[in-house]
Amino acid sequence: MANSQDKKTEEALPPVRISIIPFVVLIGLMAANLILDTIEVPSEMVLFLSTIVASLVAFFILKIPYKKIEKGMLKSIDMAMHANLIMLLVGALIAIWIASGIVPMLIYYGLALISPKIFLTICCISCAIVALCTGSSWSTIGTVGLALIGVGTVMGINQGLVAGAIISGAFFGDKMSPVSDTTNLAPAMVGTDVITHIKHMIYTSGPAIIISLSIYLAIDIFYSPPSMEKSQLENLQELISNHFNVSLWLLIVPVAVVVMVARGLPAMPALILGIFLAVLAVPIFQWDYLVFALEGGVTFSNSYSLILNILASGFSMESGAVMTDQLFNRGGMASMMDILFLVFTAMTFGGVMEASGMLQSLAGATISKVKSIGGLVASTLASCLFVNISAANQTMAIIVPARMFALTFKEFDLHPKTLSRACEDAGTVTAPLIPWNTNAVFCASALGVATIDYLPYVFFAFISPMVSLYLAYTDKTMTRIEEEPETIIG
Repeated sequence: MANSQDKKTEEALPPVRISIIPFVVLIGLMAANLILDTIEVPSEMVLFLSTIVASLVAFFILKIPYKKIEKGMLKSIDMAMHANLIMLLVGALIAIWIASGIVPMLIYYGLALISPKIFLTICCISCAIVALCTGSSWSTIGTVGLALIGVGTVMGINQGLVAGAIISGAFFGDKMSPVSDTTNLAPAMVGTDVITHIKHMIYTSGPAIIISLSIYLAIDIFYSPPSMEKSQLENLQELISNHFNVSLWLLIVPVAVVVMVARGLPAMPALILGIFLAVLAVPIFQWDYLVFALEGGVTFSNSYSLILNILASGFSMESGAVMTDQLFNRGGMASMMDILFLVFTAMTFGGVMEASGMLQSLAGATISKVKSIGGLVASTLASCLFVNISAANQTMAIIVPARMFALTFKEFDLHPKTLSRACEDAGTVTAPLIPWNTNAVFCASALGVATIDYLPYVFFAFISPMVSLYLAYTDKTMTRIEEEPETIIG
């Protein structure tokens, strides 16, 4: 049902048979990386090689001017700069929150208060609430999630399970928050308002999070993690209290950050605030650590040097206990360098694909074949997933399909909110499942759990698009334009 304008757009784009070449190379190299166990090639090098192939195809076959290709790469990299800066700040935040005793304190009391019998359920619910208030899945994962993964590790619960519950809750809360950037972007791209968009997402995200919570609760009830005696937990708490002052006054720092973000403070200033408050907390609450680390000679200059080194290189101590060292020896901006390289190469690949039109060609390849509402939504969801894979960016996974499918949704007499919901049901939630996507890279680095390990347990990310498909094929909650014309903008 594509109109003449759609056909004209398709004719202006590169042929699908050409556009798919770089994508096939990318997937092929990634698959080879997994299959050939004896050859371990970093993902960033695979993306780098795929970028070269995409550039060669664009320049020699599609005759795209080099300047346009270069401009596309730089534009795409620029889109990721905000995320890169946040990742550097999160690295510093993790290190200084450990050094100040915030993370050890949260783990100490978490071991005393949280039961392993409902741990995954608590992880998902608590992260959903924090992300709903702050509008940021990243801030939630980098703060509350960091403490929860520590508690889960100590309890002997599978780290992939814990990370999956954290990410499910965080992305649900982010998706349903009126102060989230993606939640505002999706309706803005299609021509409706954010409140209308959020209300419409309740029909897909609501059942998806309820089903996810039910699965986590069932795992909590029937899955028995390796038993840890109460005496072992008490010994670990004693180890933590021997090396850190676990004062509840330290809660002021994370609470202040959450409150400020909930009041509208953007993620980057909020993280800087969290770092600054934690730096002040180090001499106030962890004086004994300073004395030990500086071998008794605590002065302003050497304390200043120590704290800057912690922010840059991470927190490190030798407690003599393997568990505490594994929990706390981490963080620092330097720990994010490999991650930034991965994001850089992923965004250059996406930039070439978009600037050459190959990304739009592949995303819109199915439009002319759409014959039903179910097929339309399925194509939109698939396009969002495809862009998340090829462009490695959640924002692009919303923008490109929203642009490509807007006219077709209108032809089917569907309200714009049905398109914005579909974009979020796949574009937002599948981002942490793609190992080289900026969201997955952040989740893996902040939680210390590889994407492949947590991927099977992010139930919300799988269930959300499935619910969306069900509603589309049964024509339920698929609002028509004439039903709510007042909520259409433009």
